[in-house]
Amino acid sequence: QVQLMESGGGSVQAGGSLRLSCAVSGYTLRSGCMGWFRQAPGKDREGVSSISFIGRRTYYADSVKGRFTISQEYGKNTVYLQMDSLKPEDTAMYYCAADPVPRARCNWDSFGYWGQGTQVTVST
Repeated sequence: QVQLMESGGGSVQAGGSLRLSCAVSGYTLRSGCMGWFRQAPGKDREGVSSISFIGRRTYYADSVKGRFTISQEYGKNTVYLQMDSLKPEDTAMYYCAADPVPRARCNWDSFGYWGQGTQVTVST
């Protein structure tokens, strides 16, 4: 059974940084995709970043490109989202998600396993 546990959220001032972690069990990060999503109050959930383990492709939403970095730490079966130059509009609940099906390119609609989320709040 695939289980995901996020950590690392918190409150930070604009311009600051946070690193989110997603510990994965029941699924070895050698194929498929991992993704980070976020949902702000009153808004739809949006895909922020993803990584495919076949081909090592990463993807970033335009709103975070150049500021966020997704990475994997081998041996710990953990995925990270480094968030720099944070803005108030980055405030949201952040979720990690897994799609264990081997894919060369991730698909936002294919993520079927979700963590509980971690809150990120960016103040001015």
